[in-house]
Amino acid sequence: MCGIVGYIGKRDAAPLILESLRKLEYRGYDSAGIAVVNDGHFMVRRCEGKLKNLETILDRDPMIGTIGIGHTRWATHGRPSETNAHPHRAGDVVVVHNGIIENYLDLKEQLIRRGTKFSSETDTEIVAHLVAEKIDQGMDFLAAVRKSLKEIRGSYALLFLNQRDPKRLIVAKNSTPIVIGGGEGETFIASDIPALLDYTRKVAFLEDGEVAEVSADSFRLFNGKGKSVQRPFKEITWDAVAARKGGYRHFMLKEIHDQPRAVADTFRGRISLKDGEVSLEDIRFTTSQARQIERVHLVACGTAWHACLVGKFMIEEIAQIPAEVDYGSEFRYRSPLMDPRSILLMVSQSGETADTLAAVEIARLKKSKVLSICNVVDSSIPRKSDGVLYTHAGPEISVASTKAFTTQLTALYLLAIALGRRKGTLSKAEAKKLLADLMHLPHWIEETLKLESEVEVLARDLTSNADFLYLGRGINYPIALEGALKLKEISYIHAEGYPAGEMKHGPIALIDEKMPVVVLMPRDRYFEKTLGNLKEVESRGGKVIILTDEKKLPSEISSFGMLTVPKASHFLTPIVLSIPLQLLAYYIAVHRGTDVDQPRNLAKSVTVE
Repeated sequence: MCGIVGYIGKRDAAPLILESLRKLEYRGYDSAGIAVVNDGHFMVRRCEGKLKNLETILDRDPMIGTIGIGHTRWATHGRPSETNAHPHRAGDVVVVHNGIIENYLDLKEQLIRRGTKFSSETDTEIVAHLVAEKIDQGMDFLAAVRKSLKEIRGSYALLFLNQRDPKRLIVAKNSTPIVIGGGEGETFIASDIPALLDYTRKVAFLEDGEVAEVSADSFRLFNGKGKSVQRPFKEITWDAVAARKGGYRHFMLKEIHDQPRAVADTFRGRISLKDGEVSLEDIRFTTSQARQIERVHLVACGTAWHACLVGKFMIEEIAQIPAEVDYGSEFRYRSPLMDPRSILLMVSQSGETADTLAAVEIARLKKSKVLSICNVVDSSIPRKSDGVLYTHAGPEISVASTKAFTTQLTALYLLAIALGRRKGTLSKAEAKKLLADLMHLPHWIEETLKLESEVEVLARDLTSNADFLYLGRGINYPIALEGALKLKEISYIHAEGYPAGEMKHGPIALIDEKMPVVVLMPRDRYFEKTLGNLKEVESRGGKVIILTDEKKLPSEISSFGMLTVPKASHFLTPIVLSIPLQLLAYYIAVHRGTDVDQPRNLAKSVTVE
């Protein structure tokens, strides 16, 4: 969840670490700190709040040294404070940590009985004391870290610095991402790639249980049993400029406008209109293998879960394969009926979502095939999958997901067509029609983005409302859920999404003149029924906001606001309807003055349970 940066080389470490931590601000944080070794001694600067506070401290009291580590923290154990901010020190060791040490209370009690004094409320400080204790007993730095890790239970990305041993950093990983970047006579460490892109494109990812000894010129990697592992650097093709705002006020607005390009990149080079085929380079099914598939289990969290709900409609209607959708946090604790004829399909922007990742263990136990849809190349979920469909959305910086969501829907559409063709449930003619529709999608999104000025005006009139209701039917009801989630995430307004047919089963009791109700009402098979739901809202005084692709609605309908989107095909309408809902949430948040890109209490990648 938090940001980690490490550096060893020839440059001044502190300014470089500070700038790299800025690239990770989208992950969210409540405190920050940096530790540097110079002339055999630590310098540590920490603070509560944003990086600008840390920068002020560094301007007043600079740090000099060419090896250091830095961190931005979200509070888990202990409230946000300078005392609980990372790095944490014990003796000659400082450490930064992402994750949760599950057995920290037992370890803390053991250390206290041995005379250890603690200065923070965090679980992380325990790790520093374990390593420092072993170094004081004469153990080598690397050996002390490896032995300490055997006492720890939980998830972690850990980065250690030793003032007695200032020519190497030690990094360890379990269930939480960490990456090493290589330069000329310098080496970088970070919890996510954007922190490194200004300095190097050569990266190597650690796997679970691995420990790396990092020097300025190279790194040595060891598995959980202490055996040496060879892992060459991979070249990252992202342009660092793509991770900047591009003139937009917020990353979220830029990423909303990125969507025509992002969805095109997701299907570009993968479809053949002539043959009605989808080519997925890292997901290969023979006809016989596809025909054996009896069920698809889609597992995700948050926005990706809403994408899976839409994906269920696509897979069942296009490929004629039964599909189930689970939250990752629930799937791992039940006993799903899976077997070798089942597929586990994980959907995640970051590829590091802890609850989704845990589903792999269940699938392996049941001997089911594991597939994934992901944006971040070579992240943990794709590496643990039998096949992966990358969305090619590019870096998504804003915490609230936009282009990652619509490219996930695009990828699910491609996968449904591919499965249908291989399984023989989708004819060539039907597939060609579906793929021809997909070619129009970037244009439909571009046309929908032209509604921005209308949305902004509407948002200004809705800013003071305390509660919202979103309604949709069929394949579009998950978009109602997603619209409500977006509003909650960035404006801090309470909002609920429901299938429109469920309104009379409870939510209708909430509707009055103070309640805006956003109704998704494309001209589809549910149009007349949704129209009936709209009239029920209207008769109770609710503020009706209509999203439709119908240019002429019945004259008796009155609404607080109406947005008309282009007419898209059935399976792609959810993507088109998502755009004005993203813009509505964005402009309401802007008018309310909230932190759009880094909403409170949220992180981009939830890498702990």
